Formats: sequence, C-alpha cells, structure tokens
Amino acid sequence: MIATNLKIRDGVLEFAGYSTPALAKKYGTPLYLMDEQRIRDNCRMYQTAMNEFFGEHALTLYASKAASFKRIYEIVGSEGLGIDVVSSGEIHTAVKACFPMEKAFFHGNNKTDADIAFAMESGVGYFVVDNVEELYAIEHIAERKGIVQRCLLRVTPGIDPHTYDAVATGKVDSKFGVAIGTGQAEEFYNYAAALPHLQLEGLHCHVGSMVFDEDVYERAAQIMLEFIALLHQKYGFETKILDLGGGYGVRYRESEGVVDIPYRISALADFMKDLAAKLEVPFPAVMLEPGRSIVADAGLTMYTVGSVKRIKGYKNYVSVDGGMTDNPRYALYKSNYTVFAPERMEAPPTLHCDVVGRCCESDDIIQPDVWLPELRRGDLLAVATTGAYNYAMASHYNRIPNASIIMLSPKGTSIAVKRETLDQMIKNDV
Repeated sequence: MIATNLKIRDGVLEFAGYSTPALAKKYGTPLYLMDEQRIRDNCRMYQTAMNEFFGEHALTLYASKAASFKRIYEIVGSEGLGIDVVSSGEIHTAVKACFPMEKAFFHGNNKTDADIAFAMESGVGYFVVDNVEELYAIEHIAERKGIVQRCLLRVTPGIDPHTYDAVATGKVDSKFGVAIGTGQAEEFYNYAAALPHLQLEGLHCHVGSMVFDEDVYERAAQIMLEFIALLHQKYGFETKILDLGGGYGVRYRESEGVVDIPYRISALADFMKDLAAKLEVPFPAVMLEPGRSIVADAGLTMYTVGSVKRIKGYKNYVSVDGGMTDNPRYALYKSNYTVFAPERMEAPPTLHCDVVGRCCESDDIIQPDVWLPELRRGDLLAVATTGAYNYAMASHYNRIPNASIIMLSPKGTSIAVKRETLDQMIKNDV
C-alpha cells in the first residue's frame, strides 16, 4: 500500500484503523477523511529532526495553504509548530482555533492594507515581506498603530526545482519575492533597514512544491547564505532567521519514491553549517514550511459511484458524486492519485476506466487510466493521499456544496468541518 495507515482486512479497505465503507455509510459521500495521528506523527518527525540537526531555535512552520480549518491549527499548535498564513481568512481561522499567533508568519505577494492591519490586530508574529510597495505599506500601518513589526524579507534565489511550473516559486522570474541575482534584493534590504517601524529579523525563500531532487535545498541554502554573508560583511546585518520554505514531495502512487525527510534535514544541516563557517557568518535559526508532507498522506476521500459508462471500442468512464469541486488538482496540473474500490480490495481489476466527477466540465477528472474491479451504481471509491490541496482548493462550481471533513483518531471519529447545506451555500446571495 502507498501509506502505512492504509490496510486491507477481509477484502475491505481500512484507513487509520477504521473501515472506510462503514465511515461512508455513517457520514455520507463525498467525504474527506483525515488521520489525526498521522498528522501528529508528521509534525513530530519534522520538529524532532529540525531540533536535532539545526538546534533548539529551529522551527517547523505548517503551511496553512495545504489545508486550513480550525482543527488543523489546534493539532499543529499542540505539537509546538508555528504556521505560515497567506490571507486574512487563514489568520482568522487560526485565531478562532486559539493558535499562539506570535508563531504565525504572514506570507503573500499582494497583502492589502486591510490584510496588513488585520494581521497586526490579530497579533501575527512575523510578516514575510514580498516587495517594496508592501514594505512601505507595512511601515505606514505599523506607525499608525504605534508598533514595531517583526519582518523577514522574501527573496528569490533563482533556483529551478525541476517540478511543475505551477508550483515552482524560487526562479528569478517568479511572481514571489525580490531576486538576488539582479541586485534588487540588496536594494530591498537597504529600504527595509531604514524604516523605523520594521524590525528586520531575517530572510525567507521558497523554491517550490513536490521537491524530490536531493540538491534543491542545498543549492538554495548556498545562495541564501552567500547573500547573508554579503549583508553581514557590507552592512553589519546579522540574519537571525533563515526560512527556507517548504516543498518536500509525497508519494501519490506505488511507483513514486519516498523522501527520507529526517535524512534530508540532517544532510542539509551539515551542508549549511560547513558553509556558514567558511563564510564566517553567525548561523541563523533555520525554519522550514512543510504543508503537503504534513497532511497529504493523512487524507483519504470517499465517493459513491453514480454510473459506469462503456463506450465500445473507446473507453470506460466511472462517474462519482464529487469531482473537481472537492479535488481540482488533476484539472489544474494533471496530478497523480491512487484509486481503490474499498469494498472489493481483493477482487480482480478487470475494468479499465477514467474516474471522473459530476461537474459539467470535460476536464473534471479525478484520475484517468485506472484499473478497478467491476463496478455499478452505488459502489464506493476511495482516493488516497488527498489531505493536501483538496479541501483547501474546493469550489462551488455548478453550485455543489462542500464536503465534510471527518477527523479519525485512536479515541474515535469526530466532525472537523460540517457538510455544507444548500442554504449555507447561498447565504450571501441577496
């Protein structure tokens, strides 16, 4: 199986120790299932490795964009992680979950004045400043509020992570941050250093998502440490925090590799410590921002089959009661997934098909080219590794309500997000 929290018992798929057909019967479909213990284990794996190899001041920040709802913030907060947030909505959700906002880092390439003010009022610890205009907006609002705001500067190291263009963020021409290679990042620093209501704590970069190549973080870290050395030698600035962003890949299919994250963190720490010593710069507190690798394999989505359409001589379609409204990732960038028939795990896979959704859109596809047992209306399907960027990117296309999220733990099951009703969906219509 692609993940250790998936098991087969008496021909039935179990997830996090629970029968998936029983959960579908109890809560209905489409349905997001989330394995709380897996989330906690992933949090602990990261933070243990960060502290062991980078020291006590290293911190793991959960990337909220992967999955944002109150229960997630309660879990990661109780595990001692920080968070990165990218909108007033994520900030508000974290506040309502009683997350300690001094450990929140506010990202985004276009923070509005209202966002900036709201973040300050919510006690957000750090702003990750994306551009010069934003720098001055933060200064003016901080001055008006009579505070000094702690900040990191987001710079781009010019790294191509060899991943999907849609999730690559560290290249020179990225919409995020200020490029080091053009000389603009140094100018960015000088602008920030002159502002009295900003307390500049360090630097941030982010190379992208779904990173498997071993040297991506090392290449980024080298450029960042060399830039840190330049600022130290030329201006006397000591970088207290270096946030290297997130991006370790996860396994969506059996054929895909598995990243040994503690080993990678160990190797990265050795590389960075050696380089910092050669450059003669104080070693900063290092942060990483995993999102997908915290929650992806903690998620499983359940569907009910509506029809099996056979087009003789061409292909077969299995349609389910969800689709791109609860998982748009195939439509966006042809993401891979593993699909199961959870009630018939030991039946022979004789049906070659595309698993598609219910939306009026040709690219509403969950996964093409899948082999499954023979199916009919009313059977269940399960799609694995859906904890990241599924609920977070859900939409109301075709006026389809959002699915519920059920949190699974050794103590039992609980509703983390209620299934949206038709009336809730139109509550803002006038």
